[in-house]
Amino acid sequence: MSESVRNALFSYPPQAAFGRTLPKNKLYEKAGANSRLKDLFVSQVEQIVWQYKLAPETINLPARVGVPELQVFSLHLKVPELNLDVLRCIDGAVQYPIIFELHFDGRVQTIACHKRPSEADASKWVCSDYFASSWQFSDAPRNPLPMALDLAALYESLLRQLISLPARPQEKLADQVQRMSKLAVLQRAVEKTQAQLAKEKQFNRKVGINSQLRELKTELEELSR
Repeated sequence: MSESVRNALFSYPPQAAFGRTLPKNKLYEKAGANSRLKDLFVSQVEQIVWQYKLAPETINLPARVGVPELQVFSLHLKVPELNLDVLRCIDGAVQYPIIFELHFDGRVQTIACHKRPSEADASKWVCSDYFASSWQFSDAPRNPLPMALDLAALYESLLRQLISLPARPQEKLADQVQRMSKLAVLQRAVEKTQAQLAKEKQFNRKVGINSQLRELKTELEELSR
């Protein structure tokens, strides 16, 4: 998951309200979940509500390839931190892009991945890492939906507001998402190398590790720009 951005709560049109409670077992059974994943649903999720359906007939925006509809799911949690495998399971069971709102103890967080049809098999979907807002009070002011000409553009705008890494000029969403994923991998490599450097006692090995660390940090800075 990306580093949280401050606020990405949106005010969805009342005509798009759906408000249907989804049985947890139907979702994990459709996704072919194993017993571990089923236990996560039971222990971490109180209720799943299909809150809004953003579609041509509800918000008067045309569909596009990859975004025929956009769903908003509210997950009411039993725990303060949800295992992301639960969201991956739901995304795997529902064949539309989803914006999730997690609710716990009077607070709410928006979270989503970049979900798109597979280039190898259009019947399957590919999900990126998840990007999340900061936790907000449930009654915090909500932002109006971004202006968009179609559902794909709306989805892109909502996702970009969840990604902490600013987009480069003319950068496509897929490229920004890929850069964010590479950045996360590099950050973990930097942390691992720093820990290795702190433990190493031999001077000549410390020199080599330090050189590797400088290279990683340089690459990290280039990706962040």
